[in-house]
Amino acid sequence: MSWDFENDPEFQPKLDWMRTFIDEKLIPLEPILGDVPDEQWQVVKAHLQQQVKDEGLWACHLDPELGGLGFGQMKLAPMNELIGRCMYSMEIFGNQAPDSGNSELLATGATEAQKERWLWPNLTGNLRSAFALTEPFEAGADPTRLRTSARKDGDDWLINGHKWFCTNGSFADFIIVMAETTPEGRPYKHAGMFVVEKGTPGMRIVRDIPTMGHPEPKFGALGNHAEILFEDCRVPAENLIGGPGDGFILAQKRLGGGRIHHAMRWIGQAKRALEITCERAVSREAHGSRLADHQMIQDFIYQSRTEIEAARLITFQAAWKMDKVGARAARAEISMAKAYSSRMVLGVLDRGIQVCGALGYSGDLPLEEWYRSTRFGTIGDGPDEVHKVVVARDTMKGIEPVDGWPTAHIPSRVESAREYFAAILGEASA
Repeated sequence: MSWDFENDPEFQPKLDWMRTFIDEKLIPLEPILGDVPDEQWQVVKAHLQQQVKDEGLWACHLDPELGGLGFGQMKLAPMNELIGRCMYSMEIFGNQAPDSGNSELLATGATEAQKERWLWPNLTGNLRSAFALTEPFEAGADPTRLRTSARKDGDDWLINGHKWFCTNGSFADFIIVMAETTPEGRPYKHAGMFVVEKGTPGMRIVRDIPTMGHPEPKFGALGNHAEILFEDCRVPAENLIGGPGDGFILAQKRLGGGRIHHAMRWIGQAKRALEITCERAVSREAHGSRLADHQMIQDFIYQSRTEIEAARLITFQAAWKMDKVGARAARAEISMAKAYSSRMVLGVLDRGIQVCGALGYSGDLPLEEWYRSTRFGTIGDGPDEVHKVVVARDTMKGIEPVDGWPTAHIPSRVESAREYFAAILGEASA
C-alpha cells in the first residue's frame, strides 16, 4: 500500500483558483455584508456566482446526470476545506445548506416533473429551499419519533404538525417536510417527504428562533431557523417525493455527503482561525517577550495544529472510502469525521479567542462570531453523541464475549506460552 497526500495534479489549478478567489474576492467583503442593502447584495452575489460557474465549480456535489459535475468526495473534500475559510462562500459556490442537501434528495427521489419544478431552479439559485424534520418535543436526532402526520384526503395529503429549527424556513420558496404517512411502517417505513411551497394555506411560519449565532434574528434572513405549524395544510399528491414510506431512506441519503462537507469546512475555518491566532501571537508582547515565545501559547498552537491535521486525515479517509464503497459502507468513518471535526473547530476557535484576549472576545475579530455560529455543529446533522454510538457499535462489531478471564489474561496464558516456546525451540534446534 502506498499513501499519496497530493491533490489530483489536473485538479490542483481549480483549487488554486478557489483559494485566490475566496481570499481576494470574498473575504474582503466580510466586514460590511450585514450592512449593504439586500438588493445591492443580490447583484454582487449573482456576479460572484457567475464567476464560479464560468470556472466550472458551481454545485459540484451532484453527479452529471443529476445536474452537477460528478466530482467525487476526494475532490469535494479539499474544495469544501477552502470554502470553509469564509462563512458565506457556500452560497457563492452553490452548496449552501440546506439547498445542497435538498438538491441531493430531489435528485435521488424526485420524478422528472418534480425535478423540472424544484430541482433545476434550486440548483441555479432561482429557488431557495428548506428542510423540516426536527420537532420541538420528540423527533430530531431520532427521526423515527415523528409526530407530524400526513393523511390522504382524496387526491391530496393533509399535513398536521409542529416543526422546529427549520433553517431558512421563513423565506424559502419551498420546504421539504418529513411527515408520518404509514404508522404501521415504524420505525423506518413510516414517513414520507413532501414539498410544501411558500404560501400554501395551512402552513404558518411562527417565528425565527433566537440562537447563539443570531440572538435577535431579523425575520426572513439567510441562516435563520424557523418554527413552523402545519394545520390541515393541503398538499397535492404530486408533491410527494418517492413513495409514502421512503422518507427515512431519503433523509439518510441526504445527510452522508453533507456531513463530510461540514467537516471539511470546519477544517478550513479552523485553519484560518489558527492563522489569525499565530499572527496575533507573533505581533503582541507581554511580560517582556512576544506571546509566541511563551510556552503556554506554543502549547495552544501545537494543540490546534495537531487537531486540525488529525481531523483532516480522518475526514479524507472517510471521503476516500465513500468514493470506493459508498456512503453506507463508510458510515462509521463519516460519523468519526463529523463528531471529531465539530469539536476540533470549537477548540481551535476557543484557543484563538484566548490568545487574542479581549480583542478575540470582541466583535472586532471574526473569531467570536464563528464560535457562536459553529457551536451548532455538534448538534446539527445528528448530535455528536449519536455519531459516537455509531462508531462504538461499528468498532465492537464481530467481537465475541468470553467466559472467565479475558483472552489477554497473562497468568492464564503462561502454560500454553511455555508449550509453544518449547515447540519453536525444538524446530530451531533440529
